[in-house]
Amino acid sequence: MLLSQKKERERRFALALRAALPILMLVGLIFYALFFRDSHMSLSIENEILVGAIVFISVYFIYFLIDLSVKETLIDHQSQGYNQKAFVEQVISTKPPTIALITINNIETIYENYSYSDIDILLYAFASKLNNEFTFGGDEQTIIARRYGAEFLIGSNLSSKKVKEVLKSFISKNSTLNSIELDLKYAVIKNSNQDVENTINHLKDIINTQKDNKKSTPIYDAKDISQIEKDIIDALHYKRFNLSFRPIQNIKTNSIDIYELSVKLAQGNKEILPKTFLPIINRLGLGREYDMVLFEKVLAILPLLDDNVCISFNLSPFSLRDEKFQAEFFEKLHRCNVNPSRIIIELYERKAHHNLSGYLEILKKFRAKGIKIAIDNFGSSNASMEYMKHFRFDLVQFDRDFVTNIDDNNTQAMLKSLVDMSKSMGITTVAKWVDNKSKKDILAKLGLEYIQGFGVGKPINEKVLIEKYN
Repeated sequence: MLLSQKKERERRFALALRAALPILMLVGLIFYALFFRDSHMSLSIENEILVGAIVFISVYFIYFLIDLSVKETLIDHQSQGYNQKAFVEQVISTKPPTIALITINNIETIYENYSYSDIDILLYAFASKLNNEFTFGGDEQTIIARRYGAEFLIGSNLSSKKVKEVLKSFISKNSTLNSIELDLKYAVIKNSNQDVENTINHLKDIINTQKDNKKSTPIYDAKDISQIEKDIIDALHYKRFNLSFRPIQNIKTNSIDIYELSVKLAQGNKEILPKTFLPIINRLGLGREYDMVLFEKVLAILPLLDDNVCISFNLSPFSLRDEKFQAEFFEKLHRCNVNPSRIIIELYERKAHHNLSGYLEILKKFRAKGIKIAIDNFGSSNASMEYMKHFRFDLVQFDRDFVTNIDDNNTQAMLKSLVDMSKSMGITTVAKWVDNKSKKDILAKLGLEYIQGFGVGKPINEKVLIEKYN
């Protein structure tokens, strides 16, 4: 049995006892007054009404407390673990030395292919097996809670190192549960006994930066994560961006017409990578501010390059959909001395926006100003094809798997069909991650127009780029 279930039973029993004792005392007093006193109270209509009212109030009071108990439960009904509110209270109360988060990363796919009852059973089995694993590992008082969807919080009395070992063991045993394949990720933090909610957010940020579970997952200290967060906010506030530019080559002319912008944040002598800072920036609601600073950087650099050179960079769809961001974007574009056609906005979304027609109307606003729109990682999700059906992009940048597996005949056939489709729609085609001449020759035969990668040239920093054209 989960610790949360034990605690919930204890809580309900205590509540029922608290409700029952005064009621029993009241009923006893009524019986004493009616039947055991020397001078019995007469059962007049007035007294009968009074006794009936007391009984009704007592029953209603008990029912109210029971109903309140159910509504204010500690339990998450699907997993039978704690809910997040109860988890925070338990962690504050018991102060476990380690807090962890483990997520079923492919839960959306599971929801699309299994019934709700199957998923309810899966979540309950997941929490139970997780509890058993920690019990076997030496912690019989593990606090387990379900956060959102399939995110499970853990408060453990074990050391951070031991918790990591337990989670690795759990994942190795439960890659498939109830005949459902699970993609699991986890993060571990040493509990600083400070802001539990903030620690949970840090765990989520760590999960978001992970790409491969096979790689070693580090143990973090909550204080260290807080410092990273401060460094990111500081770098954004003072616009400390380290920019690098990846050359994109025209296959026919061998000229570099486009540079793809890559960003790292600078803090002292260290650099903060996008996989670290983007989740934190988005969680803090600073995504639009970051995108605007990036756009300002592009507007400042473009006049220093040749007039035929474009810069391609990624902007968040959330920023593009924001009306205030649009207004500020177009105002800055109007004030600068830059041809809008030299600006290429890259889009990449795993799932199509629920209001697709409305979103595409927004993209048309940017296109109407002369800005080019590119779709990145094309072919990696159904969303990219859905966008292609309804919007004519200026550039298509194919997913890296097409290039890394370009020697495979099936891959070539698939890429050839996508290139032909793009050309028939008047869309420029780009292949990235090209690292040698052999791949370049194959891509040229397939009809690709632009390539990017170490086979073209290594990324250069902002200073080198400007010196090249001045």
